[in-house]
Amino acid sequence: MTRLTDLGPARAGALLMIAAGVLFAVINLLTQYATMMLHVPSARMAFWQYFIALLFSLPWVVREGLRAMKTHNLLLHLLRVAAATIGVQLWIAGLAHVPIWQAIALIMLSPFFVTLGANLFLDEAATPERWIAVTVGFAGGMIILAPWSESFSLFVLYPVGAAAFWALTSLLTKRLTRSETPESLTVYLLLMLSPVNFGLALGDGIALGGGLTALILVAAGLLTALAQYAIAKAYAVADAAYLQPFDHLKLPLNVGFGVLAFGFVPPGSMWIGSLMILAASFYLLRQESRAAQPA
Repeated sequence: MTRLTDLGPARAGALLMIAAGVLFAVINLLTQYATMMLHVPSARMAFWQYFIALLFSLPWVVREGLRAMKTHNLLLHLLRVAAATIGVQLWIAGLAHVPIWQAIALIMLSPFFVTLGANLFLDEAATPERWIAVTVGFAGGMIILAPWSESFSLFVLYPVGAAAFWALTSLLTKRLTRSETPESLTVYLLLMLSPVNFGLALGDGIALGGGLTALILVAAGLLTALAQYAIAKAYAVADAAYLQPFDHLKLPLNVGFGVLAFGFVPPGSMWIGSLMILAASFYLLRQESRAAQPA
């Protein structure tokens, strides 16, 4: 049987990224079913999903933990965990009310929030190409949000908020990589995310429950650990710029699963807005890749 390492870095990275996309699509499906159909509180869902993911990651955390926790940037680590936690809570709360197709399309705004934040907080140059990409991307997001329509609900702002806070997480990650190791970043996030989620879930109760609910929570946690491993492995064997287009497969995957499971058929405006976001993303990626090449 052919091993993944025998396929070469490009094919292995692509397959791992696609596998992560499939896993996350299944996770989103389970999350939406648990919160929307079984009425599991979103805070409880977030706690168990990431706590179980932590349990499956414990052998690695124990091996790396003490060595990786040496840091001179504890405050930045805390801010990064806070931003990631808020992003997770908003995302799962959004899936409790918003169709998968709309949530996943809006979460794709995150790179544009990163571009804005990099200019404001990291003193990175705001080139005309970046502003064009951000403008087109957010215009696509507005078409998907459709705040002028009668069906507009404030719940659709949850995925937008998740995109913004995950962008902040990315910016803090980039800032911390100047002095911290990848192991340090991962261990702090894994160890601190669950206690914060636990505190947020206390108000609604944290009982795992039984039957189908418990099965979904455990499955979501296991798949989250596997998906995170697949992404980390993909970036370890292939370049980020090469892998980015495969990450965009999450849109048709989530739309397809949403149609099959819930009958959530997206309107034509979703495709128009999504195409604008994708076009702006690829344009930004192309410009950044060119700028990174030596003259």
